[in-house]
Amino acid sequence: MIVQPLRIGLIVPSSNTVMEPEFHRHLGEDSIVSTARILLEDVTREAEFQMLGDHLANAIVEIGTTAPDLVVFGCTSAGALGTLAHDEAIAARIAKGTKARALTVLGAVLAELRRIGARKIAVFTPYIEELTNGIAASLNEAGFQVVQAVGMGIRANLEIARVTPGEIVSFVESNIGDCAPDCVFLSCTNWQAMDAIETLRKKLGKPVLSSNQAAIDAVRYANRVPAVAGN
Repeated sequence: MIVQPLRIGLIVPSSNTVMEPEFHRHLGEDSIVSTARILLEDVTREAEFQMLGDHLANAIVEIGTTAPDLVVFGCTSAGALGTLAHDEAIAARIAKGTKARALTVLGAVLAELRRIGARKIAVFTPYIEELTNGIAASLNEAGFQVVQAVGMGIRANLEIARVTPGEIVSFVESNIGDCAPDCVFLSCTNWQAMDAIETLRKKLGKPVLSSNQAAIDAVRYANRVPAVAGN
């Protein structure tokens, strides 16, 4: 019996150069990852609202032509532009337009935090303050206590992708202070945060998760995709 590969649709900001390669690298040969892009250059509240309003509809149509089993909305901060209902509405819109299951990165992060039993969260982002605060507000609304929320203040999405894992580790170490979280969340799908996770776990002695890691784990759970050896 021939087993058909799982078909995963990914919708990402056009300037995102990190999330798609990480999906291919970590989901392995048991799935087909197809990507649609929605125009975004600067990571600001206004630009993300424009991205959703002007470009998401067409991306939903395009990714729907790949007959996906599951579609991932790959922008954490755009999901946190309003209340959690805003993020849920994005998933519902994608599901309706593609006739596939849909999940958002923010939803995947919340599910992972609940799974590990985290309560006090330290949030680190590459974003400007307004978007960092939006992530913190979403976590607070979901019932978590955000004890620290710090961003790098980067607007250009291409520059976010150029931040190295080592620089992320140094940024977290320099800003975590004495807030005593029981989990650290590295927010942004265009940040090389997955490659900083293990180092930070060892240094901090507590769980660390990133946007892309949470999304990939959610896809594996939803579709029963086995982890690739070594990942």
